[in-house]
Amino acid sequence: MHAKDILIDGFGRIREEVHAAVEGLGPEGLNARPGPDANSVAWLVWHLTRVQDDHIADAFGLDQVWLSQDWAERLGLGLPRHDTGYGHTSAKAAKVRVDSGDLLTGYHDAVHEQTLGALRALTAKDLQRVVDEGWDPPVTLGVRLVSVLSDDLQHVGQAAYARGLVRSADA
Repeated sequence: MHAKDILIDGFGRIREEVHAAVEGLGPEGLNARPGPDANSVAWLVWHLTRVQDDHIADAFGLDQVWLSQDWAERLGLGLPRHDTGYGHTSAKAAKVRVDSGDLLTGYHDAVHEQTLGALRALTAKDLQRVVDEGWDPPVTLGVRLVSVLSDDLQHVGQAAYARGLVRSADA
């Protein structure tokens, strides 16, 4: 098994968990915040997808799906076009509201497809390429991909937990 196959599998698992976290939730469930400063399923899924979109596009020299496929307009969140949710305050996160889980999963699926396309062309040598010199040591593509994978897995786990809290409150 090659490193790219492991990465493809990992990002596939994120996609599966995104769908599981969103499935069957209406607008109230998607946008519910289990606590006063807790993030909603909608914010968590949007944020993890935006980070993946932003970082994969940057690392591979691609256009962000958010912008190139009009997802910013489709979701209509009223945020700056390049906002990924990084550093959002509780109040700003509360403004991320969606009317449809299909919009969230649609955006995630589009980003997933772009991610898969980039990963399928990956070589072992590519993983050593420096993609960000703003850190010491500089960040390689391999490190960046694992970082995105880790961040996404954490956030999709939070989304699953928030979903459970929302669903138990409805019972």
